[in-house]
Amino acid sequence: MRARPVRDDIAFPFRVDARGRTAHADHDAHVRDLIEQLLFTGPGERVARPDFGCGLLDLVFTPAGPELASALELSVHASLQRWLGELIEVEDLDVVSGENAVRVRLCYTVRATGSRRDEVFEGSVPV
Repeated sequence: MRARPVRDDIAFPFRVDARGRTAHADHDAHVRDLIEQLLFTGPGERVARPDFGCGLLDLVFTPAGPELASALELSVHASLQRWLGELIEVEDLDVVSGENAVRVRLCYTVRATGSRRDEVFEGSVPV
């Protein structure tokens, strides 16, 4: 009988748990954390992966319009597919840019567990 591999997913943001050890998250929560990191990391922020991220917060002060909304959704969907396509299947995506904030509503399925998630991610820029 083969032993089941242990998933050791680190919680985001990094923190220490009550036992003084690195906090962990279940797989679905870890995948959500990865999505949040991807959405709000700007290209060029990661030294080893300069093309990682969506750069959504860079577009907060750009004049809103239907063209920008379509471009944002296409860009976010492409980034999710590129970086997390093995982990999730995107079912629905809605990106709204408002006054100094961006809201992303994402409906997706976690491939490993088959669970369907509907999450809202919000990011803002201090003014």
